[in-house]
Amino acid sequence: MTMDWSPIGISMKTASLSILVTFFLGLIVAWFLVKIKNDTAKIILDGIFTLPLVLPPTVVGFFLLYVFGVRGPIGKFFIEFFAVKIAFSWWATVIAAVVMSFPLMYRSARGAFEQVDSNLLDAGRTLGMSEWKIFWKVLFANALPGATAMLAGNIAGQTRTLPMAVYSEVAAGNMGEASYYVIVIIVIAFIAIFIMDFISIRKEKQWK
Repeated sequence: MTMDWSPIGISMKTASLSILVTFFLGLIVAWFLVKIKNDTAKIILDGIFTLPLVLPPTVVGFFLLYVFGVRGPIGKFFIEFFAVKIAFSWWATVIAAVVMSFPLMYRSARGAFEQVDSNLLDAGRTLGMSEWKIFWKVLFANALPGATAMLAGNIAGQTRTLPMAVYSEVAAGNMGEASYYVIVIIVIAFIAIFIMDFISIRKEKQWK
């Protein structure tokens, strides 16, 4: 029996692209929300962006199918104007992965941004820096990426975990190295699931 290796390749491609999209989308949305002054609007938007984190996966899946399905607003638009079907395609796996992982990146980025001294941003504006330059040169540079980096740093060989390694390599444009770490994470996750299932089966046999 020949093993079908395509799921591994699909998972790698999906993980690589979804990491990129989630990373930049999370940063931009977090930056946008931090700049909002209206507390009510901020609370409502934060709730919307965090929903995929607290909703059951089946509910999120239903919503995605409704929006990107052939009769959904976005799905129908892409079919009519680009002759592209999103639902049940590889792009659907990327969209689903981004939606499910986005809240984690968004909340980590927002928490990091909110800890940056606003005086630094004002100083950048005083020096005539554009908002985009302030974001990358001041805000992003001072906001360590995520809770792990804020607490332990991102030191190679000392505190750099696998997720942080993926982040670092993607940020540096080293997609080959990032893909390698993604593969390692997938293998570890698979081994963990295998061990849990093995233990579960052993216990079931013991009870019988």
